[in-house]
Amino acid sequence: MPTINPYLNFAGTCEEAFKFYKSVFGGEFPMVMRFKDTPAEVGAPAEHGEKIMHIVLPIGKGNMLMGSDYVPGFGPPVQVGNNYGVAVSGDSEDEARRIFEGLSAGGNTLCPFDKAFWGSLFGMTIDKFGIPWMVSYDGNRQA
Repeated sequence: MPTINPYLNFAGTCEEAFKFYKSVFGGEFPMVMRFKDTPAEVGAPAEHGEKIMHIVLPIGKGNMLMGSDYVPGFGPPVQVGNNYGVAVSGDSEDEARRIFEGLSAGGNTLCPFDKAFWGSLFGMTIDKFGIPWMVSYDGNRQA
């Protein structure tokens, strides 16, 4: 069964926001990736190196709040209405691919479902109702 978690996008305040959420919910960040940590071929602008590419805060039993900062060239500028998405993790490659293809039907694929530099399979799409989805499969994830 897939897991679904909220994904929040910020215009440069992701780290501040997640420190606030941590103060409210508690916990620790098991992952904080900055744009400077990405391979050169990803093309992240050096001036945005300290911005958050991906951060995770576990909340409760099996829930995760995820987020990132907007950087030019990595999606549309962040504004109210497009500053969120839904992250879906499949239990198998086939399941994740089926979910991605289903959500992409009639929508707009932003990033094809393929192997990402961090090792997972990953894709981004906006469904036909305007909802942004990030679908992934990590073969090392424990269901």
